[in-house]
Amino acid sequence: MVDPEEPRRRAAHLGPERRRPLILDAALEVFVERGYAGTTMQAVADAAGVTKPVVYASFANRDELLLALLAREEQHLVISIVAALPADPSVGSPQEHVLEGLTAFLEAVQKTPRSWQIVFGAQYGAAPVVADRVRGARAFLVEALRLTLVKSMPHATDPDANLPVLAELLASMTESCARMLVVEGSTRTPAELARTVSQVVGGGFGAV
Repeated sequence: MVDPEEPRRRAAHLGPERRRPLILDAALEVFVERGYAGTTMQAVADAAGVTKPVVYASFANRDELLLALLAREEQHLVISIVAALPADPSVGSPQEHVLEGLTAFLEAVQKTPRSWQIVFGAQYGAAPVVADRVRGARAFLVEALRLTLVKSMPHATDPDANLPVLAELLASMTESCARMLVVEGSTRTPAELARTVSQVVGGGFGAV
């Protein structure tokens, strides 16, 4: 008969560097299922098959644990954001960039839905230090979009006056599309969502 405490004894022999990724994996599963409020140190310990002191030996508290998890998952997000930006924004129109880039971005979102679920979920009800980290990731997205739009319209008159607004609107729509895919389970494809956004913002680009 298997001793139910056996996994706990094996986990206790792991060094901190080997244990932390396992605990983060468990924390991600718990967060996706229960959200911020339900991601307690005890729940993570249970999911990881260790005792709560083992979790505390790796992370001082829940916020430290979630910050570490966000930092890890943000790597997937940043990679997908950068990969979706056009290699040469001066080639093609801004509307074409939105259609092609957003399609690629949302396809990447579909491949790593849990990374996005923790980012969306951490915005609500989380401690300020966690929410601030999420806002920082979004600020990166907005700035990347703004710089791309500036390069897309090198002959625009005073682009800084309008492009930050367009970038913020585009970021909001991008975020909403990602949410529809990973949180709301939208049946629309990334290409369909991207086409809608590109049509909506097309008028705004033309007015710059």
